[in-house]
Amino acid sequence: MDLKLINLRLRPSFFIIFSLVLILLLKDSGFGAAANPKCISTERQALLTFKALLTDLSGRLFSWSGPDCCNWPGVLCDTRTSRVVKIDLRNPVQDVRSDEYKRSCLRGKLHPSLTSLKFLSYLDLSSNDFGGLEIPGFLGQIVTLRYLNLSSSSFSGEIPANLENLSKLESLDLNAESFGDSGTFSLRASNLGWISGLSSSLKYLNMGYVNLSSAGETWLENFSRVTTLKELRLFNCEIKKLPLLLSSSASLKHLEVLDLSETSLNSPIPSWLFGLTNLRKLSLRWCFLEGSIPTGFKNLKLLETLDLSNNLALQGEIPSVLGDLSRLKFLDLSANELNGQINGFLDAYSRRKGNSLEFLDLSSNKLVGTLPESLGTLRNLQILDLSSNSFTGSIPSSIGNMASLKKLDLSYNAMNGSIPESLGKLAELVDLNLMANTWEGVLLKSHFVNLKSLKTIRLTTEPYRSLIFKLPSTWVPPFRLESIQIENCQIGLFSMWLQVQTKLNFITLRNTGIEDTIPDSWFSGISSEVTYLVLANNRIKGRLPQNLAFPKLNTIDLSSNNFEGPFPLWSTNATELRLYENNFSGSLPQNIDVLMPGIQKIYLFHNSFTGKIPSSLCDISGLQILSLRKNHFSGSFPNCWHRQFMLWGIDASENNLSGEIPAALSLLPSLSVLLLNQNALEGKIPESLQNCSGLTSIDLGGNKLTGKLPSWVGKLSSLFMLRLQSNSFTGPIPDELCSVPNLRILDLSGNKISGPIPKCISNLTAIARGTNNEVFENLVFIVTRAREYQDIVNSINLSGNNISGRIPGEILGLSYLRILNLSRNSMAGSIPEKISELSRLEALDLSRNKFSGAIPQSLAAISSLQKLNLSFNKLEGSIPKLLKFQDPSIYTGNELLCGKPLPKKCPKDINSKML
Repeated sequence: MDLKLINLRLRPSFFIIFSLVLILLLKDSGFGAAANPKCISTERQALLTFKALLTDLSGRLFSWSGPDCCNWPGVLCDTRTSRVVKIDLRNPVQDVRSDEYKRSCLRGKLHPSLTSLKFLSYLDLSSNDFGGLEIPGFLGQIVTLRYLNLSSSSFSGEIPANLENLSKLESLDLNAESFGDSGTFSLRASNLGWISGLSSSLKYLNMGYVNLSSAGETWLENFSRVTTLKELRLFNCEIKKLPLLLSSSASLKHLEVLDLSETSLNSPIPSWLFGLTNLRKLSLRWCFLEGSIPTGFKNLKLLETLDLSNNLALQGEIPSVLGDLSRLKFLDLSANELNGQINGFLDAYSRRKGNSLEFLDLSSNKLVGTLPESLGTLRNLQILDLSSNSFTGSIPSSIGNMASLKKLDLSYNAMNGSIPESLGKLAELVDLNLMANTWEGVLLKSHFVNLKSLKTIRLTTEPYRSLIFKLPSTWVPPFRLESIQIENCQIGLFSMWLQVQTKLNFITLRNTGIEDTIPDSWFSGISSEVTYLVLANNRIKGRLPQNLAFPKLNTIDLSSNNFEGPFPLWSTNATELRLYENNFSGSLPQNIDVLMPGIQKIYLFHNSFTGKIPSSLCDISGLQILSLRKNHFSGSFPNCWHRQFMLWGIDASENNLSGEIPAALSLLPSLSVLLLNQNALEGKIPESLQNCSGLTSIDLGGNKLTGKLPSWVGKLSSLFMLRLQSNSFTGPIPDELCSVPNLRILDLSGNKISGPIPKCISNLTAIARGTNNEVFENLVFIVTRAREYQDIVNSINLSGNNISGRIPGEILGLSYLRILNLSRNSMAGSIPEKISELSRLEALDLSRNKFSGAIPQSLAAISSLQKLNLSFNKLEGSIPKLLKFQDPSIYTGNELLCGKPLPKKCPKDINSKML
């Protein structure tokens, strides 16, 4: 038979046989199962039993129901045996602060059915929320595990010792930092003996946030027995002591990563660390390390990352040997007490070709000197932070050679001089921070022309320095900023380079000399993204655009400019609004609560607003400060307060308000500062104000208030200032007023008060003892943004009344009294001989009374006294010669006084001349 014919006849049967053999071979080799693995029924049941005890709010395990568990999400089977080898149920959401993360957390309990999975080598339950559940002991029975991750899942209690049975384990992550919403739980290990059971295979161990405070002083010895360990992370483990010597440090010779950060070690850096010559990463931040940085670091030739930041007590100079670590990429020595210069350290780097340093943070130390030109040799450096030190001099021109630089922070130093044009070569620069130095000179287009990657610029100098932007008015820069902060520099016109910056989310242009208008298009361009808008202390003029929406805006500060026109009808969630010291006019919008529902602080003082104060302010529940001083508001002050549990500061002084003080103010439980002075308010002070027990400052002066002085003021134990001057109050000074222990400013002048000064006045203990008043002063300043009350601290002004009687001797006990004004009353008697006991007195006015007798000699002993007025009394005798006040008007109107500086000579002087 023809051979070709035989081949044609054999070919179909040959292919059938060949295909069958191939299928059998593939099945045997496991490749067939790869296409369609079928899980073992007992293992499927074990997984379902495990699932049954879990709470799965996001439905991650919803599909754990099909017949083939090998296809379930998070489950992996061996392609040959179909056995479950991997379970990965870690939270898929990365943003731990998001609500989505919390919804995706598995909760509930862990069923021991997992022990039925005899080939399980990988188990990841990380980033879930098991609500303080103890780590189940049955995990120690899954001896096939090579990878176990229980991190950030809110486990608590003692780590089970039978984890020592996991002799094949290569990676163990028990990091106890939790992000769920079940609270904070403590995972602890009192006995670390179980670690030794993992000594044959463990390479990675993370026990961050596990409480090791009871593990004893030999805690590190237990870890050193794991000779295979390459990465050990023990951050924030409440370890109390780091051994200075470690006999078995050689056992850690394979260690490449060691993280002991956030532990209160309170010791020097131990020398045994320098025997770990395979270390690539070492983190000892927040360890409260003491002493200096040892030169032993030169032994760690493979070191790539070194973090010694935030130790606070680490001192001395930066050793130059750190510059010999040729593989070092990351060096963070910030927030310590390091001193001296950095020249030696940087010069060591500059001698190396191709140094690898990418991150250098030396901020918040006590480093001094000028920055060396060798800084420019760090061509791979991406992050350079030298802020908050005491560096001087200018920026070296070699800065332009640092071609990889992305962040440069030289803020809060004592640097000065001009900024080099070479800075403009840094094409990769993203973040530039030169704040809080004393720069001067000129900034040109060449400083910025190549900064195509720039996103953030922070540049401030001292107010008296001259740093001037001289950029072409039509120049369009290559960058689009996201954040800009320029203060105390001279920008001048709001030119094109600023107008095109419409991607900004943070804006501060304070005291920059901007003196023209800002286009409406710029405001509308930034409106969607901006969160912080400050254009304060300029000379910007014009009107603000109306009806814009700023959905992300938190702070608006346009204060101290020349803006004019109506209140801006901006829809925003801002919490702070500062429009003070401008020329705004017109009335406030009646729907201000709708436009700005989240507003907390409103500063509108020193404008020309008119009309009534809108009652809709009462509907802003989060309002804290309302400052309306020096406007033209009229009508009555709103009487609708009822929801403002946080409102603590009100300043509506120097307006045209009329009517009575609203009783509804007493419904403000947090009210601390109430300033309604210089209006036309009338009637009595509502007695219900005593319910505002936290009141610290009351100024109702310059109104038409009547009635007796409120005795209930004595219940306000926190009261620091009481000013009721220039009203029509009558009656005596109530004794209850003496019961206010913190009172430092008392002004009752210009009323119709009668009777004597109460002897209990010595009970004003704050003036008697000089109690610190900084807290109270700051509260008033926050509301008024002014220090006008600071000059009258420790003062009593009772002038312009009908007060009678003598100066009570008890007043001499107020040893911190600075200002005493009793003028224009009907007081009599002599000036106390011991008046010098008021040793801190700066101003004394007793004029226009009926005081008699001699001027006490002791008055000359008050060295702090700067102002004195004794005129128009019935004083007699000679003026003390040691008294430094030589203005005759101080003594005029006392017919029986004689001696210099009065023209009338005393009899004894005449007699001595005659002799």
